[in-house]
Amino acid sequence: MDFNRQVIEEFRANGGRVGGPFEGGRLLLLTTTGARSGAPHTTPLGYLPDGVGRVLVIASAGGAPKHPAWFHNLVANPRVTVESEAFTYEANAVVLEGDERESAFARAVESDPGWAEYEVKSGRTLPVVALVPANPGPPPGPESPSKMLVAVHDAFRRELALIRAEVAASGPGVGAQLRVNCLTLCQGLGNHHLGEDTQLFPLLEREHPELAPTLARLRDEHEVVAELLDELRRALDSGAAESLLTEVERLTAALEAHLDREEERLVPLLDTLVF
Repeated sequence: MDFNRQVIEEFRANGGRVGGPFEGGRLLLLTTTGARSGAPHTTPLGYLPDGVGRVLVIASAGGAPKHPAWFHNLVANPRVTVESEAFTYEANAVVLEGDERESAFARAVESDPGWAEYEVKSGRTLPVVALVPANPGPPPGPESPSKMLVAVHDAFRRELALIRAEVAASGPGVGAQLRVNCLTLCQGLGNHHLGEDTQLFPLLEREHPELAPTLARLRDEHEVVAELLDELRRALDSGAAESLLTEVERLTAALEAHLDREEERLVPLLDTLVF
């Protein structure tokens, strides 16, 4: 309990970044409602991407013979709260069954054999739970538009760094979970840039006509990133990790330069806008 409390405090103080055994991994905070007490309980958990907006958690309990308390809680009360990076949202917890569970767990084991070791050690079938946002649209984050933009950018930076490391360590082939991670990133980036092109940039143009050349350049960079995402998808289809790593590195270089430029020019103005 003391360890979890330290992780939770560090997570919230640093926008989702922690050290120790969770450093460099995907981590969220899951708050469930106690099945008996009705009190909120928060637990740090590793997670797996499963498409935009949906993530998977596995009730491993470190290989313990019994399901963890958080799993019993969400079975009794499926509405949960998820904290991911700087974002907090309500979600519905869905326990996967049958082929869907088997496929998701096989992906997890392929990416990290430790899940299979936990299952053998526990002597039970480890439940796989999908956390599905309860409300449409992007999850709530920082109230300031400028801080929200930076938080979204930082989430993309961190996920891309994780994917680069996973591709580099994957060997000659591309595993199923790594493929999901890459496609989730592609879809998320596409949605983010579409929102900027259709909502944020037109508002900035109306309020700050002098930004027109900057916004034109940022739109052009969106097109470049879109082309690189298409190349990345083609590399995924080839199944070769070497070509995938090349495309991930090309995307990283272009995207980081774009995000830096966008923050430099737009962040000072965002908090002056009326949305």
